[in-house]
Amino acid sequence: MRAERGRPLILRVGKHLRGVFDRLIAASSLVSNAPVLDVRDFAWTAALRDEWPAIRDEAMAVALRGQAAPSLATISPDHRAIAEVDKWRSFFLWGYGYRIDDNLARCPRTAAAVARIPGLNSAFFSILAPGTHIPAHRGVTKGLITCHLGLIVPQDGDVRMRVANRIVRWSEGETLVFDDTYDHEVWNDTSATRVVLLIQFARPLRNPGRWIADRFLAVVRRSAFVQEARANIGAWNAAVKQMDV
Repeated sequence: MRAERGRPLILRVGKHLRGVFDRLIAASSLVSNAPVLDVRDFAWTAALRDEWPAIRDEAMAVALRGQAAPSLATISPDHRAIAEVDKWRSFFLWGYGYRIDDNLARCPRTAAAVARIPGLNSAFFSILAPGTHIPAHRGVTKGLITCHLGLIVPQDGDVRMRVANRIVRWSEGETLVFDDTYDHEVWNDTSATRVVLLIQFARPLRNPGRWIADRFLAVVRRSAFVQEARANIGAWNAAVKQMDV
């Protein structure tokens, strides 16, 4: 097993033991372990749906303007295998528990909405260019669940996601909750841009799964996987500010 430079031992070994960790976490889950979950099990998603026009307007004002939202491949080197440059862009508000204060200040309604989410881990505007295909991949840990709030969903073709053996599609103003540790991929087979608010939050767990998930995420937060991305977001925002002067 070749070590990856800058990656802590638990992450390198974790790639090979992820199935073991995920099974232990799944056994402690207080919600379904299905690929796609029922939004009614997460009452806070109703507040997102209520706020969606304001969140969409903020996304359009900040994330779709100029170079404010960088390519995910630029921000996160670990995503380069699946995120073609300028095809999948992101405007981060929170990343693995870290606030992106400059970006939050520009989106006050969205900032207030996501601050109320229990166990918030990450939140960002996820922007998919026309004709984009994100190949099959899996998330880091079953200790996190993903929620998408549809903001801009093109209607001139098919924009969809496969999660395990399920095909799901977004609707503007609606939430979609899924487990990204299942193999999943995304297509934007339209001529327009798809935008969602992507949220990762802690899976409701009892022990020992809660303890395992918390320890693993604590290591991930300190890892190069996260710290490089934080530094890259800061550098990108600084460069954009200089261009705006």
